[in-house]
Amino acid sequence: MLGPALVRGNALQVGPTVSSVLLNELRSNPDLVTIKVWRPDGVLVWTNRGRGRIGKRFDEEGSLEKALHGTPVGSIGGLDEDENKVERALGFDHLLQVYAPIRRGSARNILGAYAIYANPKHLESTLASRRHVLWGAVAVVFFALWAALALLVRGASSTLRRQTRQLRARSRDLMDSYRRLEESSLEAIESLNATVEAKDPDTAGHSLRVQRVALAIGEQLGLEAERLDALRFGALFHDIGKIAVPDAILVKPAKLDYWEYSRMKMHSAEGARIVGKLGRLRETVPIIRHHHERWDGKGYPDGLATDEIPLEAAIVGLADSWDAMTTDRPYHRALTPQEALAEIHGGKGTQFAPVVVDAFLAAATSRPAEFGLGPVELALRAV
Repeated sequence: MLGPALVRGNALQVGPTVSSVLLNELRSNPDLVTIKVWRPDGVLVWTNRGRGRIGKRFDEEGSLEKALHGTPVGSIGGLDEDENKVERALGFDHLLQVYAPIRRGSARNILGAYAIYANPKHLESTLASRRHVLWGAVAVVFFALWAALALLVRGASSTLRRQTRQLRARSRDLMDSYRRLEESSLEAIESLNATVEAKDPDTAGHSLRVQRVALAIGEQLGLEAERLDALRFGALFHDIGKIAVPDAILVKPAKLDYWEYSRMKMHSAEGARIVGKLGRLRETVPIIRHHHERWDGKGYPDGLATDEIPLEAAIVGLADSWDAMTTDRPYHRALTPQEALAEIHGGKGTQFAPVVVDAFLAAATSRPAEFGLGPVELALRAV
């Protein structure tokens, strides 16, 4: 609005027309307090208040400096600068101040600057009312977000509860299926074990007798329930690897030759491989694999010695030997209790673990029926 009247060529000129326009604007807008026009050197060339300031040069600092360098500035602030003495005298402690450069058309050279001072009372009240509206809107938005979040959480919680119930039901179904699978697998292993014993009528009932003796020894040693459970199955299935031994070797009525015996000795490792495929019997693997190891290290398949041999394997090894000694076989007669006990005692510290032999003798004394014996006090004293 003022540009065409203020700019003449490359200079800033304030004439009567400009004064008339500015004064009319001031009269039409009661919030306008002061208008100032500056030359680029900081000289005030027109103002409606304190006309004695016209022609005076002021320091180019703050907002005036920025406007004279081409940057418009607006703020609501105090009136500390020297150029604002007149406005301070009017009783204002702060005013809305806008400084803007005056250019020649769209040219980049600055011909001066103008400043407008306005009473911010109405603007501040408008801003305050808008602030209340804004805070109200923010509160409404936050409440809406909270409600949406509450509904989302409630829905998610309901979904999670439903999914948890479904997961528990599926877990129970899986556990039932797993239990049935284990039972079926155990039945299959028991069938294989029965097949092994069915091949050789002379060993019928051998696995159950070994299991009974092994558990008596394990209880005598105070094994905890988990180890007794592994011992129960390890003793029952200790010979299951014989399913892989040819029948000609397994039921041969005479003594085995070197190669036949070598093939027979593979049954412990083969049995460990078979039961190792079933998680329920995983704890029995070392028992089955090592039940033919000897205390002196001359056993098989790995030549373990002394405490390298798992205790449960040593227990099954002694129980297996006891049943082999006390039952008739094609290649030897059954030993008498005295003879068998003498063999056990003689193998202490060589074939058998000493602690297992001591537990065997103690269990046989207190529970002779589980060892297939009558009263054995005299036999034990004879040993």
